[in-house]
Amino acid sequence: MSGYCDYAPGNPIHASYHDEEYGFPLTDETALFERLVLEIAQAGLSWELILKKREGFRRRLAGFEVDKVAAFGSPEIESYLGDPEVIRNRLKIQAFIHNAKVIQGLRESHGSFHAWIEAQHPLAKEDWVKLFRKTFKFMGPEIVGEFLMSTGVLPGAHRDDCPTQKRVLAAKPMWKR
Repeated sequence: MSGYCDYAPGNPIHASYHDEEYGFPLTDETALFERLVLEIAQAGLSWELILKKREGFRRRLAGFEVDKVAAFGSPEIESYLGDPEVIRNRLKIQAFIHNAKVIQGLRESHGSFHAWIEAQHPLAKEDWVKLFRKTFKFMGPEIVGEFLMSTGVLPGAHRDDCPTQKRVLAAKPMWKR
């Protein structure tokens, strides 16, 4: 993703995400679920569009609270699909709901979504893709790869000469262990 390190800094849409979030380790369930949702939402679209609609997602998806999204039914789905401030795709919203329920199950089996990820580490990207496809919905290689890079599980979010990379390394991402 070396190109991102070239154009994101100073960009009014991308700068904050690149400089403060991308590649930094996440452990909080809500933050991990948000990133998973945003990566799924981005499939076939631009990351810039997703960043522009992020607040709409946050509002429409109950602040990315897993239990609230897992409880969504037809009324919430229809309301979501009528909101131009989000990506209105029925398959994606159904995946968000399904994946929230999966995360609830991971709490029971592993204690948390993050603990489940930790329990799998280290895996090659191809094995992560297989695991995510088996466990979650709407998981392709790009979605899985970006989710794991963006949350510090896999390397590659920043170039070595990117100033943000030094801060990512100081945060001790999982891939560096």
